[in-house]
Amino acid sequence: MRHIPAQNCPNHRGVYERGIKPAIEASGYEARRINQQDFVGGVVDEIVAEIRKSRFVVADFTTTPEAGDRGGVYYEAGFALGLGIPVIHTCREACTKPVHFDTSHLNHLIWKDPENLRCRLRKRIEAVLGHGPL
Repeated sequence: MRHIPAQNCPNHRGVYERGIKPAIEASGYEARRINQQDFVGGVVDEIVAEIRKSRFVVADFTTTPEAGDRGGVYYEAGFALGLGIPVIHTCREACTKPVHFDTSHLNHLIWKDPENLRCRLRKRIEAVLGHGPL
């Protein structure tokens, strides 16, 4: 599994550690995040390689004025979808307005805080994919 984080979002600190990662692991899958991997070469090449190996992708579209444009998450989620890999779209409740029109019609898991995300994401993963092998 691969998670695409909102890395530069100041209000996003702790979301991966307290929400996304525990939800993925409680669902029986391994959480992987590119900025926590060791690799040689370009980051985009590594992202593409990780997506290709993923059972599913969690793509968080949360944005704030401080975080700026989140073009990478759209690219990475679209790449996964193009490969037929399920993508779970998530977005913080207070930050749904900036979600681009070409994904706003998709079923985004809207969350309030990391704990809410953890609970809802686990249910979504297991509903869509079942409990994992771990």
